[in-house]
Amino acid sequence: MTGILLVNLGTPDSTRTSDVRKYLREFLMDKRVIDVPYISRFLLVNGIIAPFRAPKSAKVYKKVWLPEGSPLLVYSQKATELLQESLGKEYKVVLGMRYQSPSLEGALNQLKNEGYDKIIVLPLFPQYASASTGSVHDKVMEIVGKWQIIPEIVFIQSFFDHPAFINAFATIGKEYLAKETYDHVIFSYHGLPERQIRKGDHTGTCLRDAKANPAIEGQPNCCATMHKDNRGCYRAQCFATTRLLVKALGIKDEDYTVSFQSRLGKTPWIKPYTDEVIVDLVGKGKKRILAFSPSFVADCLETTEEIGEEYKEVFEEAGGEHWQMVESLNYSPAWIEAMKEMVLHYAPALERMA
Repeated sequence: MTGILLVNLGTPDSTRTSDVRKYLREFLMDKRVIDVPYISRFLLVNGIIAPFRAPKSAKVYKKVWLPEGSPLLVYSQKATELLQESLGKEYKVVLGMRYQSPSLEGALNQLKNEGYDKIIVLPLFPQYASASTGSVHDKVMEIVGKWQIIPEIVFIQSFFDHPAFINAFATIGKEYLAKETYDHVIFSYHGLPERQIRKGDHTGTCLRDAKANPAIEGQPNCCATMHKDNRGCYRAQCFATTRLLVKALGIKDEDYTVSFQSRLGKTPWIKPYTDEVIVDLVGKGKKRILAFSPSFVADCLETTEEIGEEYKEVFEEAGGEHWQMVESLNYSPAWIEAMKEMVLHYAPALERMA
């Protein structure tokens, strides 16, 4: 009996400041998210970030909150239901959030209590990062490691280049490109601190100093293609996803830019930064922009508010005329089909273990 565990990042239980603070503390105290020594992380999160950021974030969550609840949770639950319908009774599909509710432990215990001795874990992050997918794998192993009988488990590490995932995003994007003409397309991905990229680089060549690698501010050579040395690199995977989407959408090389959003603090994050790219593009006469965010499969604060509203404001203040955000996959038919394909691809590996 095979269980399918879908995992997304998580969300506050409500827009109350206390619930947002609780979520931020759990999220940011994860050693893979803020990868500094425990004492430093504890003081930073509990003494500065959570107390001061929670009230501001609560106000923003109120802007995107749906009548049914958090958009990330609502869309993830609907996608879970539809994937279950598509796979049928042969599989059991459950949803767990890495932080807050529904809990990862609760979802795993449901599979255990219902007798599922084979589990496929699908973290809903297209590109692998230690702070997202790595954290999910880490937590799953921590939980099942306490069980008396450990089930057979297959972890799906990433799907940044899976044809069905690319097709799902391209299907939505084509609708916008068919309706209107845009001067430029931005592919904005969630950012990471540069140090986290370097930690996963065994070659010592990733994100080299700008003086030694003048292309660092644009598209560095190390991210221009996928090869054995950068296969697990988050930034390289983002560029690889973009190249595949560009091909599927029929966009010319000169008509798109890759950038990174959501940076926090003063430490260097991977570049280029989306807000700076926007201003630069407007200065070059790009007044109509279509914006994708292919690091998210469900709309949330980072898409609806950050890309849809904050960056739109930056764009218009710089002189832009038309800013259009492409919604995420949410529970579109093509996305349900993509998840089904991934699950069925990995299911035989569990059968071989038996």
